[in-house]
Order: sequence, then structure tokens, then C-alpha cells
Amino acid sequence: MSERLRLWLERDRRGAGYHLRDAASGERVGWEDPRVRVIAVAGVSFRPEAVTDSSFDPGARLALVPEPANEHDANAIGIWNEERTLQAGYVPRETAPELTGDELAVSLWRAGAEGLRVLLVPAGSWVGKPRR
Repeated sequence: MSERLRLWLERDRRGAGYHLRDAASGERVGWEDPRVRVIAVAGVSFRPEAVTDSSFDPGARLALVPEPANEHDANAIGIWNEERTLQAGYVPRETAPELTGDELAVSLWRAGAEGLRVLLVPAGSWVGKPRR
């Protein structure tokens, strides 16, 4: 049985987002680490007002909402704020079929007004509140 993934979020020096740190070892966790998935949210250019909303600030918990009736992609998964009142975009088309549907999603990095990076980790993972 694999050990539960536990991560701390550490603010970037420039304040654009967070880096990841393994809570057990204290080691930095890169975005390429196989235990995590960091995605660029697709379709944000259609919702620029959503991406700049504070509910998508780095460190915010997000909701992944499957859209099996989506006419363009039956595997589509929307990325919404935690309250599910505002949608930022979608999990990229090539990534969505690989997800189990119960992942934890956290806003990780804002790349200008039209970019958002989201951390996806397995269900049961622990992602600590952002360190200030």
C-alpha cells in the first residue's frame, strides 16, 4: 500500500503562485513528479473574468465537474470554484480520460490574466494550507 501523499504549498518569491514541498521529507516536489499532475486549464480565454476572480487565487480548492453530456467531448471535466458558482475552464482534453474523477484540485499558479495552473492529486491526499 502506498503512503498518503502530503504536500505543503509554499509561495513563490514573485507571488504568482505556489511551489510544492513534501510534508514528510521536506523535499521540494517538482511539477514533473509522477505523484502529482499540474495542468494548464483549457478554455480560460473564453472566461477571462472567471480566472481573475479571487475564488481561483492560488491556493484555493477547486471542484472538478464531469460533463458526460458535453456535445464536444463526453470525457469533458469542468474546473469550477469550490462553491461551483464560477467556471474557469476545463481539464485538457488529453488529460481528462486519465483521471479517476475523485482527484483533489487546487489552484496553483496564475499566469497572467488568461492562464491558470491547477494541481491534481489522488483522492485522500493532503494539501496543506498555503504558507504565508
